Amino acid sequence: MKILIMNGPNLNLLGQREPSIYGTGTMETYVAELRKLYPEVELEYFQSNVEGLMIDRLQATLRDGTNGVVLNAGAYTHTSIALGDCIRSLTCPVVEVHISNVYQREEYRHRSMISAACKGIIAGFGLHSYRLGIEALLRD
Repeated sequence: MKILIMNGPNLNLLGQREPSIYGTGTMETYVAELRKLYPEVELEYFQSNVEGLMIDRLQATLRDGTNGVVLNAGAYTHTSIALGDCIRSLTCPVVEVHISNVYQREEYRHRSMISAACKGIIAGFGLHSYRLGIEALLRD
């Protein structure tokens, strides 16, 4: 089983950025924990602040044997029709995740442009949202 964990803009700053919302843990440390928790799963981590690079990496799943994607598109969640279109073109399931509960935040975060293209949504469990996304893909 091969799962891609993908983060969008500003999520490279986890551990530094707004720790009251996003916590103090880094994604690199958490991915290492996930790899120990799921040794039978090949976990790839990719982060980009650039929408086009995210789309290129998602499209690569059509050729590289990826079985599922755990995607936190960051602010692109609320703005990117292009990411939604891309997700619809994939053959593997995509689980949308959010570290914070977006429905407890600003109104503009309540609308997702990618949710309808995803298998499901997990939000509000901190970095554990990624683990829950992996679990959803493993049980699929």
